[in-house]
Amino acid sequence: MIVPTGTPDVLLRTEGRAGFITLNRPRAINALTHAMVLAVDHALTAWEHDPAVSTVVIEGAGERGLCAGGDIRAIHDDARAGGSASEAFWRDEYRLNARIARYSKPYVALMDGIVMGGGVGVSAHGSVRVVTERSRVAMPETGIGFVPDVGGTYLLGRAPGELGTHLALTGGHVGAADALLTGLADHVVPSAALPALVRDLTRLSADEAVARHAVAPAPGVLAEQREWIDACYRAETVETIVERLFDTGVPAAKEAATTLLAKSPTALKATLATLRRSRALTSLEEVLDLEFRVSCAAMTTPDLVEGIRAQVVDKDRDPHWTPPTLPEVSDEDVARFFTPPPGGDLGLASALPSA
Repeated sequence: MIVPTGTPDVLLRTEGRAGFITLNRPRAINALTHAMVLAVDHALTAWEHDPAVSTVVIEGAGERGLCAGGDIRAIHDDARAGGSASEAFWRDEYRLNARIARYSKPYVALMDGIVMGGGVGVSAHGSVRVVTERSRVAMPETGIGFVPDVGGTYLLGRAPGELGTHLALTGGHVGAADALLTGLADHVVPSAALPALVRDLTRLSADEAVARHAVAPAPGVLAEQREWIDACYRAETVETIVERLFDTGVPAAKEAATTLLAKSPTALKATLATLRRSRALTSLEEVLDLEFRVSCAAMTTPDLVEGIRAQVVDKDRDPHWTPPTLPEVSDEDVARFFTPPPGGDLGLASALPSA
């Protein structure tokens, strides 16, 4: 049997019938590094073949959330230097996302607090996804000049109507009820009940344990907004989406349009194109292959470095996008996001067994 070994940033333990993965960078809301991704993957390998472990649970240390995403400051530095560390990170991260989705044992994600970007990747592909009244789930990439990845366009592309398009473009977060509505989670458990749930997971099946503590969520907001969201976001271009949002006369729609105009124009157009392409694909692996091309291309754009600078490094919240407006982003600018990276494609779909 392979014995799983963690790092200081990933704590591993077994208790009863469960193996626990604790992301342990609480000051960074458990943002993922490459070493953390590898440690999680190693644990999954060990526990998949360990008959004493029936359920795997992933949780986050601290009070703020499961995981705020990837370590985007490291991505910023790598992009500025023209390095390849981010590409290597994404290769292993996306493989981990695919593995989680096909894991042979129940994989329980405790999605309490902030769950964004890469945090969605290590949770929302799991078989048992638990949110709480504190959950804030989002794919906020367009605000840093990036595109939703880690299978985010797979998940959002399959949300009801155009809800996923709305969330992908605006980067808006959802609470418990809307996480269930959009297919990002399965169950709601009060945050105060999580310690009891964890204890039950050590002795009961995942389904039995969750059923003991699951509750109905408080009302969400997206269900009431479906009419204008679907009408506006089914448009073929981001420009038309923005026009429709402004024209509805609905305050929330106008707010969404204003939000879009503050995002990277290039990232918005690349996100819409990726989302629409991902809907035509049948497997998560195919979408991750697509997103890998898109992520590698984003590394070469000025908006990624500028977006992270504005939001994380300098924190002036005043990014200067290149180009600065939607009409200036050409079809050719978008098409380049879908070309194979110099280091080669990810190739997850090609590794799937034949039907």
